[in-house]
Amino acid sequence: MRDQTIVWGIAPIGWRNDDLPEIGADNTLQHLLSDIVVAGFQGTEVGGFFPEPKILNKELKLRNLKIAGQWFSSYIIRDGIQETTQKFHKHCQYLHEVNANVAVVCEQTYSVQSTQKNVFAEKPCFTDAEWEKLCSGLNELGKVAEQYGLKLVYHHHMGTGVQTMAEIDRLMENTDPNDVHLLYDTGHIYVSDGDYMTLLNKHIDRIKHVHFKDVRKKVLEECKKEGKSFVQSFLCGMFTVPGDGCIDFTQPYTTLLDHNYKGWIVIEAEQDPSVAHPLEYALLTRKYIDEKLLLHC
Repeated sequence: MRDQTIVWGIAPIGWRNDDLPEIGADNTLQHLLSDIVVAGFQGTEVGGFFPEPKILNKELKLRNLKIAGQWFSSYIIRDGIQETTQKFHKHCQYLHEVNANVAVVCEQTYSVQSTQKNVFAEKPCFTDAEWEKLCSGLNELGKVAEQYGLKLVYHHHMGTGVQTMAEIDRLMENTDPNDVHLLYDTGHIYVSDGDYMTLLNKHIDRIKHVHFKDVRKKVLEECKKEGKSFVQSFLCGMFTVPGDGCIDFTQPYTTLLDHNYKGWIVIEAEQDPSVAHPLEYALLTRKYIDEKLLLHC
């Protein structure tokens, strides 16, 4: 096996969703973490419902689990870097206390991610001045993350100003590679651009965190045709776990191994837990990983 430096995790979003707190609201932290153990994963990312570090650390220790990181919604363009930095310090302090590795940052200025807008046709775009403000701000946040022993990894995301391959290129070109790293998400880049390997091959040296997310192609095509929002799309089942969609994960996984990737691969799939049983899908993707990736790559 060549993946001794890879840590496998699964995100809490299959159990509870921060964008829609009402779905899966009866799934407790203890339920989530115990399911993760049953499914054979080594850890997770912090969800919006997670408790203070002392309580979380106890629950993690009882199950021998780790924390990879946590999402941070930045508003550098809207609010300015000073206000954003103050909030980011608190975010990084929490992550430091739970022994995380990365701070996942996504610029949410003008985002349609949580709105009812057509996510396929109404994504925001930044002006040249806004791009400059964003990139310089991310460089500063990256230095803040380093103060807490963390890496800032930028999450390209549907419905935001950094979604497409061209936009990710621009972000990478105008940020400091020492301070700003990239989160590679197979599902988001596939839904956006219809391709998940170009991004990986082009920016492999900047990638310090990975989300493996699968896509149901037929549902994607229907959602795009009907002009659905991001939330409507994932509630319809556009995303799923690896092994249940159209992405061949042997390709990105082999590429990561060939480039000696070290860090987390986190399984992530926004789904309604009342429709897609979280533990069932966690076990499904664990089987896929064991049989298709670990045994053959």
